[in-house]
Amino acid sequence: TGDTEALASRILRLVTKKFRVVIAADTPSSAQRFNEVLTLEGITVRSPQQDSSSVASPGVSIVVSPLHSGCILNDHELAIITESDLTGRRRTHRHIKPPKRSSSSIFEDLKPGDYVVHQVHGVGKYLGMAKQSMGGVERDYLHLQYNNGNLYVPTDHIDAIRQYIGGDKPTLNRMGGSDFARAKSRVRSAVREIAQELVVLYQRRVSAVGHAFSSDTTWQDEMEAAFPFVETPDQRIAITDTKADMEREVPMDRLVCGDVGFGKTEIAVRAAFKCIQDGKQVAVLVPTTLLASQHGSTFASRFAGYPIRVEVLSRFLTAARAKKVVQQLATGEIDCVIGTHRLLQEGVKFKDLGLLVVDEEQRFGVQHKEQMKQLKTNVDVLTLTATPIPRTLEMSLVGIRDLSLLHTPPADRQPILTFVGEEDDRVATEAIRRELLRDGQVFWVHNRVKTIEDRARTLRQLVPEARIAVAHGQMDEAILERTVQDFWEGKFDVLVCTTIIESGIDMPTVNTLVVERADLLGLGQLHQLRGRVGRSGQRAYAYLFHPRDRALSEDAYERLRTIGEATELGSGFKIAMRDLEIRGAGNLLGEAQSGHIAAVGYDLYCQLVTEAVAEMKGEVPQVVVELKIDVPITAFLPNDYVSKEEMRLDAYRRLVAVKSHADVEDIRNEWQDRYGELPDQAIALLVVGSLRAECHRLGLREIVVADNRARLAPINLKASESMRLVRLSPTATYREQTGELNIAIPRGQDAATYLVGFMQELVEP
Repeated sequence: TGDTEALASRILRLVTKKFRVVIAADTPSSAQRFNEVLTLEGITVRSPQQDSSSVASPGVSIVVSPLHSGCILNDHELAIITESDLTGRRRTHRHIKPPKRSSSSIFEDLKPGDYVVHQVHGVGKYLGMAKQSMGGVERDYLHLQYNNGNLYVPTDHIDAIRQYIGGDKPTLNRMGGSDFARAKSRVRSAVREIAQELVVLYQRRVSAVGHAFSSDTTWQDEMEAAFPFVETPDQRIAITDTKADMEREVPMDRLVCGDVGFGKTEIAVRAAFKCIQDGKQVAVLVPTTLLASQHGSTFASRFAGYPIRVEVLSRFLTAARAKKVVQQLATGEIDCVIGTHRLLQEGVKFKDLGLLVVDEEQRFGVQHKEQMKQLKTNVDVLTLTATPIPRTLEMSLVGIRDLSLLHTPPADRQPILTFVGEEDDRVATEAIRRELLRDGQVFWVHNRVKTIEDRARTLRQLVPEARIAVAHGQMDEAILERTVQDFWEGKFDVLVCTTIIESGIDMPTVNTLVVERADLLGLGQLHQLRGRVGRSGQRAYAYLFHPRDRALSEDAYERLRTIGEATELGSGFKIAMRDLEIRGAGNLLGEAQSGHIAAVGYDLYCQLVTEAVAEMKGEVPQVVVELKIDVPITAFLPNDYVSKEEMRLDAYRRLVAVKSHADVEDIRNEWQDRYGELPDQAIALLVVGSLRAECHRLGLREIVVADNRARLAPINLKASESMRLVRLSPTATYREQTGELNIAIPRGQDAATYLVGFMQELVEP
């Protein structure tokens, strides 16, 4: 990688031997980059796009074709060189698609007994799925309980339901929707005030004039190509969005939310490089000194080979060294500084700050956040977090900040096996010994400085073969850094420490975590701590202990239950949503709002705030038109085909969201891959999905089939299509004013299948 002279001489040797050399680039921008690099080395490059015969004769051509690996065919005098051959980056063929979902429909967690909000009937209790036969047609329904009876919601209306998040147990509404409508209008008037506050914030940001950064340079592409891993799909989207934000004049304010180790730092690295390319400075603000050191080495190694100066400003520096760093920030000699809240102190001035990266914003106190506001004026801001605090989540959900979610785990990452239970020295010592057997290391979290040395002494007696060190925030700074450094280098097996390890420290060999008094820690903290292990491909273990002799408070029980259940990779966002629920969501925008959130649930509350904000900005609110498909067809997922209820729920939710036939095909392939050959009822479901896709294409709002006739509305037919209608369905009636079309379904034909074909023939795609 990076040895262009060697590459050029190798290509020239092949050309001298009369070889055709084809370079297959992954993207047009990398093709452009290779073209520039080879031209600088004096090699003539041809483009098959401009001259298709160029590949037929000896010489060098560049094509855009993302191939996995290249080859040399001596008999045919042909050499194919791929981008991964040139850059050393291997593309893996892992396509774990992140579930496509909006932040407001995190839904796979829905279990019988949970509360939901129906958009018409309001707050009800979900009792599970039930099969019902109506008019000889069998389907799956969601069974909801209301104050005055039960409601069965067909699965094709699943998008009318949201999970209820709002604190304590809510009061069930009455079916029919009148008391829910009253609650909604009360909340609507209450959120106007908040909307005003948010609009002021938004307008202040939008009217601020920041720096519009230049588009990517060849150096940017080269630095990004040296990333030793394959980006996940989410990471690619987040990087593209971040760079697009930076190229606009409005200062960026983006929140990147992704689990620990899902690649947030790389997004910051690329944004920082882009900023420095324009001659501006970057400040990276981190909550702990240890994290500052680690980020410092990451940024320095990624920027090695470029004229970029990276420095760390933290309490680990001597006073003289810190003073020098501060002076050089003011003169512009330092391009990128990584530091703790020391960066926020009064004497620190930048020559020309262009980007502020804030890592784990929720770890900074109120005073630090106020100081951050001073720094943020007219500067692009990128915030990274594994579990956002409710306030930042709130502002992202209602569109005041932009939000990027990283759901996809990196290759080879395994979920962490989490054990929640009463303190047990026997279990803990076995866990340490098992880790030592595979040459791994252990984090032991004991969050009381007063007794931490005693705990380490006890552990040394229990596991004499383990080399044990202690680390906490009140130690002498130099000793603390040395201890953590030694642990990182493998000189100790167990680090008994306080929650100082909570933020961002990357130690791939640590694959067991033991936390004492886990009941005293917040959900976000527990999630962060657990994220410290399992960062290599090995299976990791987390033991979260609570005392034997003390009853847990309800909140502590809920927190531990949540962390125990949310073990899948990428659950940080879900944990933050659950945190809102446990806290009662009251501290979002002041206590006054908690009652309103409880009345309609958090999702609908956010939706009402968004609508009020749009109204105040003078925008026309988007009206979501409900699609009504009433076709007599037995269509459902049989229990013996998809046994888990939450999987069936998720499948129905995805089916309701289809917009095209390609979406339906994706679902068909996924079902076949996961559950095997499709039964007739599941095939029928996909036909209904195709019907939805057709409605979406033609802008239809309803299809109703009864007595062998179908009513489709509204449909707008051109003259040629009206003539085609007479040929396809001679008995059809079409009312142009209302756009209503009435056609006969031929006897013996399945209505749904017939209608899909009919619509495609009538109005050609």
